[in-house]
Amino acid sequence: MEVILLQKVAKLGNIGDRVKVKSGFGRNYLLPSGKATLATPEHIAAFEARRTELEARAANELTGAQARAAKLEGFALTMTAKAGNEGKLFGSIGTADIAEACQKAGHEIERSEVRLPGGPLRMVGEHAVTLHLHADVDVTLPVTIVGEE
Repeated sequence: MEVILLQKVAKLGNIGDRVKVKSGFGRNYLLPSGKATLATPEHIAAFEARRTELEARAANELTGAQARAAKLEGFALTMTAKAGNEGKLFGSIGTADIAEACQKAGHEIERSEVRLPGGPLRMVGEHAVTLHLHADVDVTLPVTIVGEE
């Protein structure tokens, strides 16, 4: 399936790129989310007419993400959780918990922007969490988990 990207998609391409994707990825993710459109002659002409509008919107989103990243500079999150004597948490801290704690601290972070490549945090101590604010903007957030008995 050949599609035209309407916004930058990580590991796939930039705005206006014509790429071949598997039909399931295009049909189930790219097309419904508005990130791409089918590469038919009508859609190509319509895209070229809207190209400047889409590029301006993408530039605004990028500057917004960079501004949010600048606000997060120097911010460190400290969370408390019940833990055992050896520092292992009863339960775990996941993406929703981190996003909620950031929102309480005054930062607009969505759950989908929090990346935990090693899975949920299960130990007391310092952890580095990645915030994926935009396809080009990633921020490392230091998270300290303090145990309470």
